Amino acid sequence: MTLAPFVILLLAAVVGYAINLQAARAIRAGGTRLHSLESFHALFSLLLILVPVLVLVLIWLAVEGAVIHWVLMASLPEGVLDGMGSGQIQLIGAEIRSIAGGRVFGTPEDWKLEAADRLVRYRAISSWLLVVVVVLLSAGLIAFARSRVAAEFRARQRVERITSGLMIFCATVAIFTTVGIVFALTFETIKFFQLVPFTEFLFGLNWEPQIPIREDQIAAEGAFGAVPVFLGTIVIASVALLVAVPVGLLTGIYLNEFAPRKLRAGVKPVLEILAGVPTVVYGFFAILVVAPALRTWGQSLGLDVASNTALAAGSVMGVMLIPFISSFADDALSAVPQSLRDGALALGATRAEMMLNVLFPAAIPGIVGGILLAVSRAIGETMIVVMAAGLIARMTINPLDSVTAVTVQIVTLLIGDTSFDDPKTLAAFALGMVLFVATLIINVFALRIVRKYREIYD
Repeated sequence: MTLAPFVILLLAAVVGYAINLQAARAIRAGGTRLHSLESFHALFSLLLILVPVLVLVLIWLAVEGAVIHWVLMASLPEGVLDGMGSGQIQLIGAEIRSIAGGRVFGTPEDWKLEAADRLVRYRAISSWLLVVVVVLLSAGLIAFARSRVAAEFRARQRVERITSGLMIFCATVAIFTTVGIVFALTFETIKFFQLVPFTEFLFGLNWEPQIPIREDQIAAEGAFGAVPVFLGTIVIASVALLVAVPVGLLTGIYLNEFAPRKLRAGVKPVLEILAGVPTVVYGFFAILVVAPALRTWGQSLGLDVASNTALAAGSVMGVMLIPFISSFADDALSAVPQSLRDGALALGATRAEMMLNVLFPAAIPGIVGGILLAVSRAIGETMIVVMAAGLIARMTINPLDSVTAVTVQIVTLLIGDTSFDDPKTLAAFALGMVLFVATLIINVFALRIVRKYREIYD
């Protein structure tokens, strides 16, 4: 039944669109000049139906569960919940929902079975009531939109106003989502630094985020020095960028200026496919192909290569980043005005000199944007690092050793049944805050570079 309101809404929007389009065409066919095109009258009906009804459906579905749960718990027999804590009451509600879903364990009490039957009825009533509300509201909006079709009706302005409101709403949601993420990270990070000194976290050299399980347990107090984690992230990202930046830039330059058209037409789709490969596939490739090959190569040279290495993870991550840098470089070079190319060639410069001395400096803002995207992907990548680099934090810059990264530790710390009140779990939020601040600093620095070169070439 959850799909039914959306199907009805879509059909109503299409019907309203067709009715208003036909009505506007009939007015125009009668010789009367319309203020707005017929399509704007039809779009006005579609948006007038789609937007408010969709908002109503989403709000209904969002609060439906809480309202039904409140009504259900209020309908339980008197005294069955007396003396129970909030956790026990939540377990009772979960058991009733499980029974309502057909998953019965043991022999539940009769009042639980009755409550499960009521829950099924409440859900059915809510679903049918939502369908009725959607049908009635859609019909009313269709009739209202049809009544607005007239020669003097400014349909285009109404459509633009609704569209502008939707864009403002989406932008507001994005802003508040970002603000909410920052506040959540900040709040949990403050709780972490109330338990662990700030200096120990930023400058400590040992990362062992363990907590004691028993009071008499030894060597489980935990060490939260995050320098090895940051160092591992830098090593892996550096290896990835050393692979991706030169190859990506040279590929973009070659495809933009020197490659034949047939070769460009064949290589560009391949790069696009490479950019769409899931990261877990790259992780499998790193652990099954690249890492064994590196170990074999290291043994042949007498080098000690770990089973999981930063070199394997970083090199495969670099291959993943090549399409981003190449595509951004190609687009940035294509955006350079043709007059700069023609002027350089007219002055006697070769194509290589024109590329190095004219096109490349003019395209630096776009190229920097591509490299920054690659840096963000390298810092935030998780799957490849988990599968190919390792989980143990080590103080090393040797790419042949096993290291870990910030994102891997965040995932590791948040797995399991650990409480959100202990330092081990809160450390994940502190790492996330450091990652957020580092990314922000990189973006600010990049904007300054972009602004500087844009002033020169605008």
